[in-house]
Amino acid sequence: MNKLEKLKAELEKRKAAGLALCDKVEAEDREFTDEENATYAEIEADVEGLEAKIKAEEQLRERRRSMAPLSPAGSTTVNDLNPETTGGFADIGEFASAVHAAVHVAQTGGIIDPRLAPLAATMQGGGSSGEGFMLPPQYRDEVWDLVVQFDEFGPLIDEEPTSRRNVKIGADETTPWGTSGIKAYWRKEGAKMTESELDDDGRDVPLHELYTLALATEELLEDAPRLQNRLTNKAAEAISFKKNHAIVEGTGAGQPLGWLKSKAKVRVTKESGQAAGTIVAKNVIKMYSRLLMMPGSRPFWLANSNTLPELMTMTVGDKPIWMPSNGLADAPGGFLLGLPVRFSEFAETVGTEGDLQLIQPKGYYGVRRASGVKFASSIHLYFDYGKQAFRWVFPYGGMPHLSKPVSPMKGSATKSHFITLETRS
Repeated sequence: MNKLEKLKAELEKRKAAGLALCDKVEAEDREFTDEENATYAEIEADVEGLEAKIKAEEQLRERRRSMAPLSPAGSTTVNDLNPETTGGFADIGEFASAVHAAVHVAQTGGIIDPRLAPLAATMQGGGSSGEGFMLPPQYRDEVWDLVVQFDEFGPLIDEEPTSRRNVKIGADETTPWGTSGIKAYWRKEGAKMTESELDDDGRDVPLHELYTLALATEELLEDAPRLQNRLTNKAAEAISFKKNHAIVEGTGAGQPLGWLKSKAKVRVTKESGQAAGTIVAKNVIKMYSRLLMMPGSRPFWLANSNTLPELMTMTVGDKPIWMPSNGLADAPGGFLLGLPVRFSEFAETVGTEGDLQLIQPKGYYGVRRASGVKFASSIHLYFDYGKQAFRWVFPYGGMPHLSKPVSPMKGSATKSHFITLETRS
């Protein structure tokens, strides 16, 4: 693990510590103690310091990269201090150019860059006679880092890595007041105990192949800096967008099952005589009343930005139920009934079901292919001979934990982790 990776890992560790402290105080429904305030201040200082170090290290790397001598594809110059992780390539653009030259060596002549030899051996079918060359570890890590950076829901949902193509999870949707599952009883003296049994519904979560195929012209292949941007930022953006879109409204056929398409969703009916394209206070209050709470989860409203005129003018009596964010990063859209509002391209236009969603993110289960450091081997770079294209493959699966809404102990209105408002047209 290089210096930058160590700094990022430490940053995530400190942030997790701060979040755990907040969760503890919230779960116990109390204020921070003096000791906890001091601990949190130390964590904030550590986070600020680590972020500054990461920024400085990234700036240093960029300066070193910009000053590195240009090497033509086929060169054997080692441009990095750690060739074990970079394969000897200065950046992903230089690596891609070498791959391009290698697969055209029969037509253009020349030799295959020797630095590609160990990379071809790391996977079945690699090299000029097979599908392609595996990315050097550092550049696989960089691509994964960018996927995480652009990932809207991955850090919020119940997501975990796996080395399998299909994951089986145990699901228990019973409640303490229901007719099945683990139960507790008052015992009469001398009476036999009543047995109860865990109701485990085993479910399969298959991993589906998400990929991006990035075409590269001959001109672009000669321009490593632009190719670097195309192969990292653009591919990561595309993968993240498609993944997050599936988490919200995937069909479950050849892709994850999204919460909007699942039977776990609760759809709240509009008010009698409600005008088209509107959201009224009773809509929001009824949606909130149907939310199924989860320990440790942080529910939020997911909204299209064009709902803002409706939300900002909403009141109960003379009291607004939408509040501005006061600059808080986790609520760029303000607060609605005390919960943060997140504006997203994955929310429908105002007036359509899905324009305002109430989400309990830990109610969604996601699983990604993971093997090795930072899930590096879940993303590979391939070369398509006919189209001169680069391809990443990213296996991913997911579905809501619930198969249907849960009935309450008293009353008839079911509850769920995902609440929508029916279309108003």
